[in-house]
Amino acid sequence: MTDTINVTEPRPGGTYDSLNPPEPKLIDDCVHCGFCLPTCPTYVLWGEEMDSPRGRILLMRAGHEEDGPMTLAQVNAWDNCLGCMACVTACPSGVQYDKLIEDTRGQVERRWARPRGERLRRQAIFALFPHPERMKWIAPFAPLAQPTARFLGRFPRLKALAQLAPPRSKRVILPELTAAQGTKRGRVGFLQGCVQRVFFGNVNAVTVGVLAAEGFEVWAPERPRCCGALQLHTGIDARDEARDTIATFEGCDTVVVNAAGCGSAMKDYGHLFRDDPEWSERAAAFSAKVRDVHELLAEHEPQAARHPVELVVAYHDACHLAHAQGVRAQPRALLQTIPGLELREPAEWELCCGSAGVWNLLNPEPAAELGQRKARNLLATGAQAVAAANPGCALQIGVHAGLPVHHPMELLAASIHGRKP
Repeated sequence: MTDTINVTEPRPGGTYDSLNPPEPKLIDDCVHCGFCLPTCPTYVLWGEEMDSPRGRILLMRAGHEEDGPMTLAQVNAWDNCLGCMACVTACPSGVQYDKLIEDTRGQVERRWARPRGERLRRQAIFALFPHPERMKWIAPFAPLAQPTARFLGRFPRLKALAQLAPPRSKRVILPELTAAQGTKRGRVGFLQGCVQRVFFGNVNAVTVGVLAAEGFEVWAPERPRCCGALQLHTGIDARDEARDTIATFEGCDTVVVNAAGCGSAMKDYGHLFRDDPEWSERAAAFSAKVRDVHELLAEHEPQAARHPVELVVAYHDACHLAHAQGVRAQPRALLQTIPGLELREPAEWELCCGSAGVWNLLNPEPAAELGQRKARNLLATGAQAVAAANPGCALQIGVHAGLPVHHPMELLAASIHGRKP
């Protein structure tokens, strides 16, 4: 058995320390009905009870009820979870699995000593991806990784990672303030993000352009460098990034985000700081004003004229948008305002594509299985392109489906400006 790492005072008689353990009252909401099973990617892949949401919740309960350290079986089950939150959508009892798994993963990272190789792999990921100032130096070389993938057949993990390398991207520097066009509807703060800023800067640029065309003045500060989503969803302490994000945008009435994972994390700051006397109220107030860009735009009648975009598009529900934030109808409604665009729905919309933050970097083989399954469903629609509102999904689907992947804001911008996406 692997030794545990005690960082804070342990809870008496339990597995967890005192910093945000999974809440027993939330655990007790689960009645083990099984509605979550067919929506859980790992249960669909492996059919193991421990790799289902209700199985993982039972292991969380055991952490409160049993003496002694975490077990390898518990850690493996919690690590295997993609954090896609499809079970939250499927659950008839309203179990807040999103809060449970994030708290539990924080416990694992503080109290479980990972093997050296695994520890170094995780450290390398988080030393790079939440840091746009570091990523910008490797961005020009990232496209070179994909052509090398075919030579890595004997090394499936490296091959999978090489295939996920981002495409060539042009560096985009956003103006700090973009004026509203036409009738001004308000002023919003806009998060640039980390991965989004470096590898999908064009998506940020068109998002700001669409907001401006629809009457919003957009303030897009260079800070924060990262909102902490990748860390929060993996169990790494994200409170410094969250504090920086809150402090930066505290004067804004509305904070807009265009990446699904970032939005779900920012809306969860209130839970992250729930026991912090200095930050709990500030965090909850901040989370209440975070809006996904589709949410904000769908609340208003279109102001900018739409031109035809003759394209058949399959809409992919990014998990942290559809399941974690409950935003499903709004992106579809916005896309349906585009003349000439035909929207199609893939089967198994609720199943994750396998990206899941950094899960596909840590588990490339099962992530590829899920990516291929998602690709088959998308291709079966006969679509010419895919609409997806998360950078990880765009990379994963692009590799496995071989179709162009557009953020819905790119399609809206194409329609507003009368050009091809």
